[in-house]
Amino acid sequence: MVQITGPLSGEAKSTVAECLQGALVDLIDLSLVAKQMHWNIVGPNFRSIHLQLDELVSLAREHADTVAERAAALGINPDGRSSTLAKSTKLAQPESGWIEDGKVIATITDILDGVGRRMRERIEQTEEPDPVTQDVLIAIAQDIDKERWMFQAQR
Repeated sequence: MVQITGPLSGEAKSTVAECLQGALVDLIDLSLVAKQMHWNIVGPNFRSIHLQLDELVSLAREHADTVAERAAALGINPDGRSSTLAKSTKLAQPESGWIEDGKVIATITDILDGVGRRMRERIEQTEEPDPVTQDVLIAIAQDIDKERWMFQAQR
């Protein structure tokens, strides 16, 4: 079997692995939660938020792929399985059924706030062991902050 190795080892590799895995779970679940709301939103602002949610899904999926590939490049196995997501997600899950547009905005804003906060923690944790991974996380945090602002402005 081929063994993928990277430039990190020991504690540095463990820290970076934990940060990348947490970011991967956040981003995959963000894409799923946003898509669930995309399908179930109702209300006078349906169309614009429906489209905005699709943009968020695309952004989350793109960043999830970048995070997973960064992990793989470092010799860390990314784990995006549904069972892993179910047991480790920190994202609030949307209610079932139709969701009023105002509730979608409030819920997504809160979710993005949590994701952004965790990304900042990961940015701090990866500063020393791997500045390259830190740069990846900074780019994600920048986009998450922008999305949070754009949803929050509709409250």
